[in-house]
Amino acid sequence: MSLIPHLINGELVTEDGRTADVFNPSTGQTIHKLPLASRETIQKAIDSAKAAFPAWRNTPPAKRAQVMFRFKQLLEQNEARIAQLI
Repeated sequence: MSLIPHLINGELVTEDGRTADVFNPSTGQTIHKLPLASRETIQKAIDSAKAAFPAWRNTPPAKRAQVMFRFKQLLEQNEARIAQLI
C-alpha cells in the first residue's frame, strides 16, 4: 500500500510513526496511507511557508496572476485524473 508523503519546500517528506488510512468511498477499501505529521514536520512546513512569503509578496501582481493562471490550466488539464484520485 502506498504512502502519500507531505510536500514541504518542494521536497517529499515521509516520516515513521502514525498514519491514517485513505479509503475509496465507493468500496470502503483502504487504498493509501497518509503519515500524520509530527510537531517537527508541521513546524518545518510553517517555517518553509514563512520563508517563501517575502519573495511571493514582492512578486509583481501580474506575475502572480500568471502563476495562478498556470495552476488553473494544470487543474483543468488534469481534471479527470484528479477526480479519479479523489
